[in-house]
Amino acid sequence: MTAPWCWEYPRYDPGAERLVESLCTLGNGRFATRGAAPECVADDVHYPATYLAGCYDRLTSVVGGREVSNEDTVRLPDWTALRYRCLPDGGPPGDWLTPDHPALRHCRVTLDLHAGTLTRRMLFQDPDGRRLGVTHTRLVHMGDPYLAAQRTVFRVYGWSGRIEAESVLDGDVANSGVDRYRALAGRHLAGHRAGVDAAGTAWLSCTTTGSRIRVGLAVRAVPRQPAEVRRTVTGTAAGHSFVLPVSRAAPAVVVKTAALFSSLDRPFDDPVRRSAEYAARAPDFPSLLAAHRAAWQRLWSEGELAVPHDTGRILRLHAFHVLQTLSPHTADLDAGVPARGLHGEAYRGHVFWDELFVMPYLSLHFPGTARSLLMYRYRRLPAAREAARRSGAGGAMFPWQSGSSGAEETQRLHLNPRSGRWLPDHSHLQHHVGSAVAWNVWRYGRTSGDTGFVHGPGAELLLHVAHFWASTATWDESLRRYRIRGVVGPDEYHDAYPDADVPGIDDNAYTNVTAAWVLARALDLYEELPAARRAELLAQLGCGREALRHWDHVSRRLYVPFHQDVISQFHGYGELAELDWAEYRARYHDIRRLDRILEAEGDSPNRYQASKQADTLMLGYLFAPAELAALFSRLGYGFDDGLWRRTVAYHLRRTCHGSTLSSLVHGWVLARQQGADAWQYCREALLSDITDVQGGTTGEGIHLGAMAGTLDLVERGVVGLEPTGGGLRIDPVALSGIPGSAFSLCYAGHRDIRIRFRPGRLGVSVPPSPLGPVPLVLPDGRREHVAPGEERWFRLGP
Repeated sequence: MTAPWCWEYPRYDPGAERLVESLCTLGNGRFATRGAAPECVADDVHYPATYLAGCYDRLTSVVGGREVSNEDTVRLPDWTALRYRCLPDGGPPGDWLTPDHPALRHCRVTLDLHAGTLTRRMLFQDPDGRRLGVTHTRLVHMGDPYLAAQRTVFRVYGWSGRIEAESVLDGDVANSGVDRYRALAGRHLAGHRAGVDAAGTAWLSCTTTGSRIRVGLAVRAVPRQPAEVRRTVTGTAAGHSFVLPVSRAAPAVVVKTAALFSSLDRPFDDPVRRSAEYAARAPDFPSLLAAHRAAWQRLWSEGELAVPHDTGRILRLHAFHVLQTLSPHTADLDAGVPARGLHGEAYRGHVFWDELFVMPYLSLHFPGTARSLLMYRYRRLPAAREAARRSGAGGAMFPWQSGSSGAEETQRLHLNPRSGRWLPDHSHLQHHVGSAVAWNVWRYGRTSGDTGFVHGPGAELLLHVAHFWASTATWDESLRRYRIRGVVGPDEYHDAYPDADVPGIDDNAYTNVTAAWVLARALDLYEELPAARRAELLAQLGCGREALRHWDHVSRRLYVPFHQDVISQFHGYGELAELDWAEYRARYHDIRRLDRILEAEGDSPNRYQASKQADTLMLGYLFAPAELAALFSRLGYGFDDGLWRRTVAYHLRRTCHGSTLSSLVHGWVLARQQGADAWQYCREALLSDITDVQGGTTGEGIHLGAMAGTLDLVERGVVGLEPTGGGLRIDPVALSGIPGSAFSLCYAGHRDIRIRFRPGRLGVSVPPSPLGPVPLVLPDGRREHVAPGEERWFRLGP
């Protein structure tokens, strides 16, 4: 990093190239292109790829003699491909040049966050001292979500002659970006047709093999100077070959302008014809760049989080990738929150509970986008209801991994790369994803004031999840409590009891407490609704008012396990063996993936008090201490600061942080209780992707939940900003690495409310509007108001 808005890589390192490609991905919320060098094809170092939000396809593979069906996000044709070589006057043609060529003398990659552009500068020199400078500038248009462009400038030093350049629209691609998936089928595109039309625009048509999504891509490749041009067409590719005159005084320039359409677009039109027409009439590169910059400037005005020093630079990069994956354009799509962004193929592009960490930021800054992501869940409510019915429950059981249809897409086998064995995968038992959906509905409603959504689709989502929990909980007479059995918690390492014949554990504390919260909030919302809406919802649920009395009873009598005066992770957790942490760290050094280590030894994490990530402590991420105390009181349990501190310390010592979300949650929880190690974990969360702490995973796609979660850490964790029905509640904590911050937000219909947080001081400005004053609740209980057009500063603390 050399400037607040630039992210730079000053040299070419093949070992880090996948990481660079992922972190330099450009997108606009509809599609994204990895930051790969246009000279390169997919191999062990490079992975050029473009992904379209919501574009999935299903293939069947044979694994261990069994047929396995997987739905994946689809790698689309490569529109960036460009190769070139020098044709010196009076000399033989040179080699085709790539960053891996020994003639490379210099390479610098610059990601401009403010402008949303990626620039790759390279200098090649041959043994005779002739040099060629190449500069690629790429954008994926944030103003027009169907366009992307790439400008390449060739400059020569010490010679003159010609440049031969081949621009290709390459459809011969397959999903192969994740090593552990390479044994699985990856050819998702078929039925290729390619050509170059009369206007000189190259086009390519293909269709996904199973989902039958038609994709049309077109590229207009234009040299800035007169050139010899030859059209090239094969069965899976189309393009142009140029011979360009070049000299020191006259650089050669080639601009590729791409348009992408599919049958997912509304209104539907032929994707090939539309893409060719769109690319042909697109503005020139300077005009595209100017409009693209302007669109990014508007986004930054609404979404930037300003924090001093390097922390602020990293947070800006995180916001950049969140906005490239989930921009206002996403509101027009039927798309969810892909856990790894539109940046790679890890997790197959599926939607998990990671939206839990993304939605608070979006609800505060881009409520339209947040609403559309909740509608993704609402449109899949029928599938969740059917899943619950098949399991013998009522309501809606949302899948742990969701894709196109809302069916459960979690794999039933997973590969341990350390042992090479394919193992059963029981993570589909993480039914707590339904509570995440409900929590997001509730928070969005409190933040936006969008009663139309909350009383409409939101009420259906929340009440159906509540009905599922009430129908799943079973009464245990010996405990005089309801229990939820056979689940997997956020930890994921514990998917069964030691030596058990069936998967699942009982009474995961996080699952049970959040289920109780969902039931209580569903009852609160039900009471807010008009009588006709109440009757309609009860008819949908197939239950009467007596069912609501049962919900209330379950919400007050769910079982929460304890041991050694702390909250247990699940029933029986305290009876598991203790792991020799020091011995395993000494032997393996990095034990983040302890599950793989133990399995390769013939052992299992099910035997130990050892967790992959925050599980019980996730309660401290969702709920402030006062909310937790109220929840436990409703359940008939005591809860105080001492119990929570003991619980935090106990589980922190037994967690190996195998997920990037783990350090985020632990940093959050420790910051809120002013723990000495809070900044250590917060910093690790900030660095997790840019330093690739998990050793290669970021190159498969960024961790969107962790990135968005760090933004939420500042706004909701450090500033303590909590939208409520009675106003914006502010309860800041001190965190050494984040001494201050500034951001704008949306609340209850107001837009661009500006928050400035300094140690001991808070500034709030509200832009002029016809709405009423914005109510605030300060840490000492004071209630204040800031009127539209007014700025006020408040002293915090003594």
